[in-house]
Amino acid sequence: MPDDRRLPLWAGRSAALVGIVLVAFSLRQAVAAISPILGDVLVDVPLSTLDIGWLGTLPPLLFAGSGFIAPRVARRFGLDGGIVIALVLITAGHLIRAAAPGVGVLLVGSIVAFAGTGIGNVLLPSIVRRYFPDRVALLTAVYVCIVGVSTAVPAALAAPVAQFAGWRFSLGIWSVTSIAALVPWLAVILRERHRRASHAGTAPPSTATVVTGLWRSRVALSIALAFSTSTILTYASFAWLPEILGDVAGTTPAEGGVLLAVTGLVSVPGALLAPLLVARLRNVGWLIGAGIVSFVLGYLGLLFAPAPLTLLWVLLIGLGSILFPVCLVLINGRTRTPAGTVALSGFAQGVAYALGALGPLLVGLLHDVSHGWTLPLLFLLVVALVAIIPAVTLARPAFVEDELAR
Repeated sequence: MPDDRRLPLWAGRSAALVGIVLVAFSLRQAVAAISPILGDVLVDVPLSTLDIGWLGTLPPLLFAGSGFIAPRVARRFGLDGGIVIALVLITAGHLIRAAAPGVGVLLVGSIVAFAGTGIGNVLLPSIVRRYFPDRVALLTAVYVCIVGVSTAVPAALAAPVAQFAGWRFSLGIWSVTSIAALVPWLAVILRERHRRASHAGTAPPSTATVVTGLWRSRVALSIALAFSTSTILTYASFAWLPEILGDVAGTTPAEGGVLLAVTGLVSVPGALLAPLLVARLRNVGWLIGAGIVSFVLGYLGLLFAPAPLTLLWVLLIGLGSILFPVCLVLINGRTRTPAGTVALSGFAQGVAYALGALGPLLVGLLHDVSHGWTLPLLFLLVVALVAIIPAVTLARPAFVEDELAR
């Protein structure tokens, strides 16, 4: 549980605060920076439909794999070292993609960048808990909002920058952010080494705690299920929402892109408020329920009255993404130890992103089979309703370590 003592936000941890902000701003740039300029990339690097499909599928796959690798990285190198490794991978991925002579190197650069992003995804909740145990909800709200901004900014600027300076510069420029993020974390590591050296011999080194067997924890399974629901619906929207809106509501491709951006923008207030509400509500199931209702109403609207109120249905779908920040806060709020937080973060995100990778594929398959969008929208509706289970099972506070001990 977070420490109840509230310290000044900058008290001895300013480098960590700046580091958290810059890491959060780096976590979605590799995902968002390439799709707006694919037309420019195609001029120099021929990409097949399969190659483009891989570029869209790699992020959740690498995020899923990183979910299971990141706890091991943290045990081997520590949380601070793990974040540095993540930032180095993100930086290298940006630069490799910018210099790619062909599709193979472009895919390798994407794999490297997404692997670093996945490790950062998993470790950041634990970093917040370590340095801000008294302000977990506040810092989670801040970094989730910044992650949302890190999705919108590259998406908005990638094409104009590519027109001005070329697509390679447009892809490589985002390495500046991850390089900048390295500075405070290297400062933190140096400070910690100095502190340990100055206190050498005063206490024996503590043995790293490992939390395993999370499949036996109802809390861990419930958070993973809620996270999976959010991830499947989010990636399905990224992949298909503009096309769905074009077919069922008659929007143009440009309008569809704007409406997709609206789903991201409208999620920002929820990302800011949800962590603060989770810390204050006795029954977090109501927040999960609010996300479910929002998703369900949005999909029902697209099924039965898509054209007149398209913006309303898109807003509701965007508001449903409140599930994402709720799950991030629960990762900290339902664990008692830093080791438990790392383990639960890796487990929940690993499962969620693995299932999230299937969402766009299943939506596309159902569309091909049915030659319409009714069946895919019903599928998304059912996925949203599945979150009723964690809304019920997470209603009462319980902790992963306690369940595993029993």
